[in-house]
Amino acid sequence: MTRAEFERLVAEAVALIPKRFRREIKNLALVVEDAPSLELLDEMEIEPPDTLYGLYQGTPLTERAWAHGNQLPDRITLYQEPIEADCEDEDEVRAVIGETLIHEVGHYFGMSEEQIEEIEERYWRGETLPEDED
Repeated sequence: MTRAEFERLVAEAVALIPKRFRREIKNLALVVEDAPSLELLDEMEIEPPDTLYGLYQGTPLTERAWAHGNQLPDRITLYQEPIEADCEDEDEVRAVIGETLIHEVGHYFGMSEEQIEEIEERYWRGETLPEDED
């Protein structure tokens, strides 16, 4: 899959984030890279065959003080090669991008792992937020 095709799937996933959350996302860069560096995997204590699909770097909204500002953007990086390597087709790549994006945006909003996992489970079941939650 080309980088442009992968980035198209990322854009589709971003568009599926409920509007009430998209409206609150400020100063956040979404980047696609080939793969996490060996140094990063080592730093995060991730050993093969495990890998990393995405990474949030920044200060979660829940940890920001009132004076937080004038900062470089927080960053979500999606790693194309490990996602593609673990997927059998474009539909699976699309699904993994969606779940990874949910996970990393959850970190941006300061959600706990348990809260993120609950949302991911809803995602895999194909559930959407009711209208009044969007």
